[in-house]
Amino acid sequence: MQEFSRIVRTIRQAPWRIQRQWVGLLLLILVVVVLLSVIYLNVTVQATVTGREIQFLNHSIEENTRRNADLSTELAALTSVEAMRSRAEALGYQPVELEEVTYLIVPGYHGKPPVNLSVPSSRPSPSLLRPEYYETLFDWITRQIAVGVRP
Repeated sequence: MQEFSRIVRTIRQAPWRIQRQWVGLLLLILVVVVLLSVIYLNVTVQATVTGREIQFLNHSIEENTRRNADLSTELAALTSVEAMRSRAEALGYQPVELEEVTYLIVPGYHGKPPVNLSVPSSRPSPSLLRPEYYETLFDWITRQIAVGVRP
């Protein structure tokens, strides 16, 4: 009991200790609030920067799409029948008549081979595989019964 009263008296004699504890607690709370604010601010800035980059990329995509459409329109105008005919006439070309066409037969040339659009079979032929790999369960059961019936 005396020890307790001595401790109480010591604490009462030093009120600055209690004040220091309160100040330390307030500083700790302040540091935590500042750290949380900095983290929140960092995340917000990163989200804003990423959003601006996305807007810039979307603007770039739209600009490239418009430019591509303009170039396609320009190409269509340059390759139209009227434009090609006028350029050919300016270069001295003239339309060919059917009687003026000569076909040349080249021996051994059979033209371009036809395009095969079918999907090739990915399964190898059964002759390359052992029977265990392409035998069905029903075939195996039938074979086992046949082997078991023989004397």
